[in-house]
Amino acid sequence: MSTTAIQFLKNVNKAIINPLIVLLFGIALLVFLYGIFEYVKGGTSEDSRSKGAQHMFWGIFGLFIMVSALGLVSFIANSVGADTSTIKQVVPL
Repeated sequence: MSTTAIQFLKNVNKAIINPLIVLLFGIALLVFLYGIFEYVKGGTSEDSRSKGAQHMFWGIFGLFIMVSALGLVSFIANSVGADTSTIKQVVPL
């Protein structure tokens, strides 16, 4: 690949993909926090508590899937010798 194409891909990754990943992490975290709020606010209402628990589950599930996917991509990139500096900037660990 030419240097122009590589630079273009790095710019796309930096300007579009990385912010999109961070946004998705934020949305999953907000779903989880909303589930906690809904669970606590529900008090004795079983329906509200089950909805809150469902939101918490899907928030944790989304975070787990995204962290797993980033880990898998990082593992594969390290295995083939690719540059993983942009991947490590995205992971909020």
